[in-house]
Amino acid sequence: MARQKIITSASTGPEDEQLNVTLRPRTLAECIGSPELMEKLHIAIDASRARNEPMEHVLLHGPPGLGKTTLAYVIANEMGSTIKVTSGPALTKPSDLVGILTNLEHRDVLFIDEIHRLTPAVEEYIYPAMEEYKVDFVVDSGMHSRTINLPLKPFTLIGATTRAGMLSPPLRTRFGIAHHLEFWNQADLLKRMRMSAQMLKLPYDEEALEAMSGRARGTPRIANRLLRRCRDYTQVKGTGRLDCDCVTAALKLEGIDQLGLDELDRQFLRVIIDTYAGGPVGIEAVAATLGEEVDTLVDVVEPFLLQIGFLARTRKGRMATQKAHQHLGLEYRPPAEQQSLFENEQL
Repeated sequence: MARQKIITSASTGPEDEQLNVTLRPRTLAECIGSPELMEKLHIAIDASRARNEPMEHVLLHGPPGLGKTTLAYVIANEMGSTIKVTSGPALTKPSDLVGILTNLEHRDVLFIDEIHRLTPAVEEYIYPAMEEYKVDFVVDSGMHSRTINLPLKPFTLIGATTRAGMLSPPLRTRFGIAHHLEFWNQADLLKRMRMSAQMLKLPYDEEALEAMSGRARGTPRIANRLLRRCRDYTQVKGTGRLDCDCVTAALKLEGIDQLGLDELDRQFLRVIIDTYAGGPVGIEAVAATLGEEVDTLVDVVEPFLLQIGFLARTRKGRMATQKAHQHLGLEYRPPAEQQSLFENEQL
């Protein structure tokens, strides 16, 4: 049975997205982190506004929940332009893209989320649109076919992707600004949570925000989600002010420990340690034991465990590290074949 996982960087649905919108910054000055990117965007936006031209096309890539969509809205707001939002999976045929492009006004922003999932047929129409602001649309077929050249008004394309490696080289090279977004440090997350608490008009103790920021996995989307859960808890069970006791009780109720691991994360590690003697074990076997989908474990559970060094991927499968054993309070016993596995990998 699928478990609800709130400590995930992926969106949990339309309601979650709507709540995130209310907490988004509106200007570059309000954006936190990535000072180099902010400086590049500030220069590009000021220059394009002075020339009354569209800004260079922008590619943002990195793990989910780090603010790629937010930056697209900020850029459009700073440009004084309208933003049109779509996604790679939504553009199934060329006419879908052409319809959007022909409705763009001068200096508008087109934001395509998960741009790596564009079909090759649709991608072919993006190339001339990005470079020459035109599309060649073929109508009819056979001997009656003809090509219609549709001029477009100059616009800015912002692409976002969690898998930059899946972008085709011709598409990647057409972006003038490309930037990889990194996980946030705790200091930046704390600034973000202060700003969100002020937007929510929520009184708080500094220590309470520090406790939450340490469990947010370096992801502002998770930080905002934890803040909303703790706000609900203190309004019902507490005094309405966010304090350490309230945060501790609320996150304990959600099953989130001091490092940001939830029950599914811990069960994942326990299965590897208890059932499969610490590994190595195939991800399919772990998924079958847990009753979860393989994609859920690979895309949602494993990234953070790999990041903090609780999980190791080898050619023979997944292994729980010594740090994972210590966190769960379990004795670490290296598997007998571990030494030979590492020796084989070095050959």
